[in-house]
Amino acid sequence: MAFTQLDPPIPLEVIDKGKGFAIGMIDYGPEHNLIWVTAIDDTGEIWCAPNPKVRMQQNWTLGRPRPGCDKDHGNELHKAI
Repeated sequence: MAFTQLDPPIPLEVIDKGKGFAIGMIDYGPEHNLIWVTAIDDTGEIWCAPNPKVRMQQNWTLGRPRPGCDKDHGNELHKAI
C-alpha cells in the first residue's frame, strides 16, 4: 500500500458527492482501484473515492469540457458479483 500526498491538490468531481480537491491518493496495489482522498467544496467532507467514481473538472484554459458523470460507469464488476 502506498499513500501519496498531492501538492498541489487536483480539482476533481466525485460522482454523487460533488466538486472538490484531491489532497491524496491511496494505491493498494494490483487488482485494486486507486483511491482519491478528496475534500468536497460544498460540504467540507473528506471522501475516499475509488477511481471509477472520480472525474476531472472542466478546464476552460485547456479546452476540456465538463466530463459526463455516468453514475453506472465503472460498476460492471459490482453488478457481476
